[in-house]
Amino acid sequence: MSDLRNRLKIAPDRLEEINRFLLDPQNELINEFLEIVEKYGGPDEINQKAAKARKLENLKGRLKEMDSPYLADIEWLEKQREKRAFVPLSDYRRKILGEKADAMEFQKRTAVTLEISALQFFPWLIAEAKQAIERQQLMPGRYIRVRSMKEQVDDQGDILAVGAAMQIVGASYVETLDTKGTDGSNVHLGGPETITGYFGGVGQPNDHPLKWVDEYLSYYTNYGIRQVLNINSGTVFLGYMLHKLGIDNEFKISVYMGNDNPFAVLWTLAGAKLFSRDDGTTSLIGLNFSNSVNNDTILASHLIRESLGFEDVVRFEHHITETWKSIVIQPYNRRDELVEIAKTVPNISAKHEGGDEEVEKTREHPTDILDYFMPKEEILKQGLMDAMERNYLDKHEAVNATADALTKAGIDVVCARNLHR
Repeated sequence: MSDLRNRLKIAPDRLEEINRFLLDPQNELINEFLEIVEKYGGPDEINQKAAKARKLENLKGRLKEMDSPYLADIEWLEKQREKRAFVPLSDYRRKILGEKADAMEFQKRTAVTLEISALQFFPWLIAEAKQAIERQQLMPGRYIRVRSMKEQVDDQGDILAVGAAMQIVGASYVETLDTKGTDGSNVHLGGPETITGYFGGVGQPNDHPLKWVDEYLSYYTNYGIRQVLNINSGTVFLGYMLHKLGIDNEFKISVYMGNDNPFAVLWTLAGAKLFSRDDGTTSLIGLNFSNSVNNDTILASHLIRESLGFEDVVRFEHHITETWKSIVIQPYNRRDELVEIAKTVPNISAKHEGGDEEVEKTREHPTDILDYFMPKEEILKQGLMDAMERNYLDKHEAVNATADALTKAGIDVVCARNLHR
């Protein structure tokens, strides 16, 4: 077997061939990519613009300039944080465990990040915060957004308000750019009637990877948005390249990419390693597994991640619940498996895309993945906004059910770090 294993070694001249291709001045693919970066001023200027745009006082200033109704909510959220209205983590643990919480040692090395998806509208975050205060619940440490970027910009500063709120609560968040497979980029594909056309992965066909880079740099420099969803191998590659150039971009790979076995994870992480910076960092900060993975998959993938030095860099994002409709066979709940794997595997995010089964079955309008792609105008026209906010709060309840289960198992959680001190 050792003779066979030796045949797998990558010869240095193969790496030289890749370098020659990337560095060739006549390489039009790379030239077009670099032209977009230069259009925004180059890596240093791009990072400076993003840092300025991301400053909380600047985000609030822009909300004030446009007379956004969301500014009052941002100021309310800040006040609640300052007066410590949210339950401290120690008190939350006592609520779940009683007096024995004070004597328990919680496993911090494998602390699980509490994640919710999708935060489509800023007012939902305020509703969530009010409920968390009232019921002494934890706010998530990570938020995913799938709303149209352009619609966010045009909606009274929604995009600014969410960016400001994430800094106030102390959470990370991910946006989904408009250059994705559902944007009409493939003119031959429509809705469910052409669903088999999507099976090959139609995230960014033709010149859309370059448009994705352009769109990303626009939101990065104008709004300071650092983390975005990534669903296509072409844009994953260009995401690596942006970071390699010195731009401090970050992305997470979507469940739609289909990392459903350790070999797929190895291929993804091998690319991240190949194009990582000298300090070992990569722009890949999260990897969403396919729903089909089990704990053996996660453990094997962790050993790969650990071997490549990415244990603290690349978070494994695992769906614990899914929307009730349009994505998986229900019931779907991976909470018990999460508690088990979190005893040994660090840097896992528990993603909640739906409510728990007993709740979803009672809803006249249960969670539906297709709702993510419905414009706000259509939601209001159909009178669904209250129902969809209720769906979001059901996901929040599922987040806290997971936090409860992890706490009972003695495993620490990563929640909104500025709220639950």
